Amino acid sequence: MELVTVFSTFSPAEAQLVRSRLEAAGIPANVIHETASLSIEGYSVAAGGIEVQVAGDRSEEAKALLADAQEPPPAAGA
Repeated sequence: MELVTVFSTFSPAEAQLVRSRLEAAGIPANVIHETASLSIEGYSVAAGGIEVQVAGDRSEEAKALLADAQEPPPAAGA
């Protein structure tokens, strides 16, 4: 099974939050490079950062879910 990176960050907490969000939507996800990184003031420095990966056939669905989560809610009365 091919894994595809759908999110990258230098924050372990943010990576785990994204993984949890994906799994709550029924998309199995893995966090990689988290333990191989150096922590500096709560952030991790690793080659390319910490990545959240999903199966290739679920990557578009995962990216869409994460993109929707980044959109601000509509203004009241709009």
